[in-house]
Amino acid sequence: GFNKEALLLINANSDSVIQTGQASYKEKLLQIPGVKSVSFSSYVPSSDNNSATNFGFDHKPDPVFALFTKFADEDYFKTFGLELIAGRSFDKSDTIHEVVVNETLMKKLGVQNPDDMVGKEIMIKSNSDVWTKITGVVKDFKTNSLKEDIKPLAIAERRKNYQVTAVKLNSANIQKTKASVEGAWNQYFPEYAFTSNFMDENIAEFYRQDQQLSLLYKIFAGIAILISCLGLYGLVSFMAVQRKKEIGVRKVLGASVQNIIYLFSKEFTILILVGFIVAAPVAWYMMDGWLQNFVFRIKISWTIFAVAILVSVFIAWLAVGYKSVKAAIANPVKSLRSE
Repeated sequence: GFNKEALLLINANSDSVIQTGQASYKEKLLQIPGVKSVSFSSYVPSSDNNSATNFGFDHKPDPVFALFTKFADEDYFKTFGLELIAGRSFDKSDTIHEVVVNETLMKKLGVQNPDDMVGKEIMIKSNSDVWTKITGVVKDFKTNSLKEDIKPLAIAERRKNYQVTAVKLNSANIQKTKASVEGAWNQYFPEYAFTSNFMDENIAEFYRQDQQLSLLYKIFAGIAILISCLGLYGLVSFMAVQRKKEIGVRKVLGASVQNIIYLFSKEFTILILVGFIVAAPVAWYMMDGWLQNFVFRIKISWTIFAVAILVSVFIAWLAVGYKSVKAAIANPVKSLRSE
């Protein structure tokens, strides 16, 4: 629901020193080649941090659910590529003067048409008991990780809460532009360390544990496949020796190389199919259970299992193929002579 590419985030305290220099710092940043836009905010669109409060809407009894808030300046929507589906953004201000709400809040309040939200009033209780005009509705974007539902959200200006500087960079020469941004920071706020990261790195952090588990699963799956292939190779080698005379007799009686290879492959293919029938329901159950951790998730398609069985059979054929071919092309006279 927003653009996360080439977005540099600078984290700092929202104290008086930072607030005093923000306007000048923003002007300086916009003069740097490669900087497209700059926005100050309390939280980026998708973050682990949440600020919730009670609220009032349209001078009616207070809703029974909490309102989540993000405080940001007027360039927040442009910098993060957020899309307004009704109305407009708020005008520049130091305090809560106008508010933009998201689709989720609109629907939870029972309003179906976004245009009907524009012009209504909302009271954010954590600010003060002041009714504030809603100027626009923003299209829903993921306010947290995909493991959580979209929060009912209000976005408004409140300068004293700004602790993140978001800088939208041109994708060319990102590192050079970042160095210029850091230089400007050190010029305006020399007493504060420059602490930054990129938005896509922020989002990747949501799923770091899942990525680590994924890597472990791949490693153990690879080891299991390797051990299985070694076992198959050993078993087919044993069978080739044990059935040496049988293969010789079959060849003398007219069996082709393909017939002998089929003889070996058929037994292992049946075993793999039986194993698949046992494993597939367990795999589906475990994957479905893991996906329940995510509010936004895919459905497990049958094609995943179709690919799995095809790959399994192919790997098994590779494992048994060499010994099968070797046994099939052996001279039947030598096979019948040996005891």
